[in-house]
Amino acid sequence: MEIERKFLVKELPENLEQYPHRELEQGYLCTAPVVRVRRDGDRYELTYKSGGLMMREEYNLPLTREGYEHLLPKTDGIVIRKTRYVLPEDGGLSIELDLFHGEYEGLALAEVEFPSREEAEAYQPRPWMGEDVTMSGKYHNSVMSRAKNQEPSGA
Repeated sequence: MEIERKFLVKELPENLEQYPHRELEQGYLCTAPVVRVRRDGDRYELTYKSGGLMMREEYNLPLTREGYEHLLPKTDGIVIRKTRYVLPEDGGLSIELDLFHGEYEGLALAEVEFPSREEAEAYQPRPWMGEDVTMSGKYHNSVMSRAKNQEPSGA
């Protein structure tokens, strides 16, 4: 079970370059339910996600590079490309800060994954985080892949 909250980013944190980061590319074979292929550096995976906003089932299966390259052209819509920074958060958590490229250049989203619904609901975002968009499916990458649905906002 994936339990996460998602926020627009109103300003980038200072010294962002000090945090580990990697390049991600992902396309969607289906958006209801979500079936995604992703390249994360030199790792490749196929992911299934159930419906839901803050809480949903997620299953990841490894893919080979060849499998990924075979499936990517079969995806629909926009291929999402982003740089993901991982920032430490209190309580042993991490903030995944995504800076989007291509169609969504300029959009920045921060996600925090939690071990329980109670912890997710109690979370107080960092001052540089903006609007809580957890309950808006508009910012799910699968929805964003279908068509450009908003002006980039954030940092």
